[in-house]
Amino acid sequence: MEQIRPELQDDFLLLVNVLPPALQAAVRALPPGEVLEVVMDLGRPPEARLSQGSQRLREEPVAQGDLEHVLSQVGPPGEDNRAGIERTLHRVSAIRNRKGRVVGLTLRVGRAVFGTIDMLKDLIGSGRNLLLLGRPGVGKTTKLREVARVLADDLRKRVMVVDTSNEIGGDGDIPHPGIGGARRMQVSRPDRQHDVMIEAVENHMPEAIIVDEIGTSAEAAAARTIAERGVQLVATAHGNTLENLVLNPTLSDLVGGVHTVTLSDEEARRRNTQKTVSERKAPPTFDIVVEMVGRDEVLVHLDTAEAVDRLLAGREVGGERRRLDGGEVKVEAVAESVAPRPAQKSKAAPAAPAPNAGPTRLYAHAVSRDLLDRVLRELRVDARVVGRLESADLILTLRSRANDPKMRRTVERTGARVEVVKRNSSAELRRVLRSAFMLVEGVDEDLVREAVAEAEHAIQRVLSEGVAVPLAPRPPRLRKLQHRLVSRYHLETVSQGSEPVRHLTIYPLGAEVEAALHESEAEGNA
Repeated sequence: MEQIRPELQDDFLLLVNVLPPALQAAVRALPPGEVLEVVMDLGRPPEARLSQGSQRLREEPVAQGDLEHVLSQVGPPGEDNRAGIERTLHRVSAIRNRKGRVVGLTLRVGRAVFGTIDMLKDLIGSGRNLLLLGRPGVGKTTKLREVARVLADDLRKRVMVVDTSNEIGGDGDIPHPGIGGARRMQVSRPDRQHDVMIEAVENHMPEAIIVDEIGTSAEAAAARTIAERGVQLVATAHGNTLENLVLNPTLSDLVGGVHTVTLSDEEARRRNTQKTVSERKAPPTFDIVVEMVGRDEVLVHLDTAEAVDRLLAGREVGGERRRLDGGEVKVEAVAESVAPRPAQKSKAAPAAPAPNAGPTRLYAHAVSRDLLDRVLRELRVDARVVGRLESADLILTLRSRANDPKMRRTVERTGARVEVVKRNSSAELRRVLRSAFMLVEGVDEDLVREAVAEAEHAIQRVLSEGVAVPLAPRPPRLRKLQHRLVSRYHLETVSQGSEPVRHLTIYPLGAEVEAALHESEAEGNA
């Protein structure tokens, strides 16, 4: 069970005390456990970001004197634009203008939370190399700090923490109690992290090394060197999933790397693959990869080599899902092979459309999530962006990534709809989403909903009964909208009649529509 030790709870007040006096009372009034960071940008009102939403601390904008007051309490930021408060885990990050003057500060609350690695304790004690992946803010560094303490205090190992920005062991020369008895080596500049990693092994004889954020090829090479010397390595890296890591040319060596192999005709036939395939290049540096889904949920790949091989072969990666539920660790296996594809009906009778329950769940596949969020707010559609491909009803993907094997496998299994985006731009996303959500400019929303509902009902009849169904007369824009909807279900449509009573008729796929088309053309010319 996660808990903050009493002797460490007062750390929050040390962060509050570096704020300008006018802001201290406002921050003290907030629940300490909910505050993630305090943001101060020149010329804007300061705000506190909480675990749920944010709160403005005052209406008066931040002045240059407010920023200077904070910097005078914590000292000037280093080359990485970060500073800290001695013997705490808090971090103060600066934003500079083009002349180097600080115009913004982010004061991030650092907490030593104990009990966060109960889900991983058996893996840490195994002596195998462990890599943590996850999005920013999911708690990778918090877990890494706890790993250092458990290895040093509970397992009595010689542990060395390579601390690039003093995020793991806190600011100052004396490490924070959160890392227990582990020793800490500070890194003078971020680009020297790989040198310090090697120095730690050569000079201090550790049994385990802890590293936060491996992000360069030099650091990946240093990690491999450490692993080859028999030292246990626990680290985090940029990337949300194992697949992200495999596709990252800089960091793929951490999981064995990827190279292209040309097979003989006989071998290609035996494998039932193309002649040119991607394969793992070498043994992985890390024996185990842990994808952090959330603070209380992880997906564990106990054999990195096997998981990467499955991924490159186009199969499901599998793994072991672990959740912390009421202080108890629950483990369930994730299928390693592709689920059998459901029996498909003929093209003449695809599945009828099912009514949506709740907001449409969108997944951005190689598409900018920030852009997508902004466009969704503009269009005001009933949709929300989800973080996992398997949860999506609608997937937006760049044209260059439309044939991604994992995405296609997931679509086959879940039936999600895929919309292809030509480029990462708000205009292109707006165009695709307008089409996907049947939005029509300049037409009353009630009329749009009525036209869509009528078309969906007619599609159901055509699919189930195999008969042609005429729709009510509609203006050209709404007819075009109905035609787009019908085309998703492999059905035929013919526009019949003349304005203002021109309407669509929906036919089953393969139906004789030539006569209807000739009749429609004659009516249009009349």
